[in-house]
Amino acid sequence: MRALIAAAIGLAAAFALVFTMTALGTPTPPNETSPKKMLTSPPEHP
Repeated sequence: MRALIAAAIGLAAAFALVFTMTALGTPTPPNETSPKKMLTSPPEHP
C-alpha cells in the first residue's frame, strides 16, 4: 500500500513539475540559439 501511495505522490510531483515548466515557458524565444559554445561542441574545422 505504501508503494502505491509513493507512486501516486511521485506521479503528482512529475505532473506538477511539467505543468510549472510549461506555464513558465522557455527563457529564450524559440529558434534563438545561445552565443556561448557548449563544452561538448566539437572543434571548428579550418
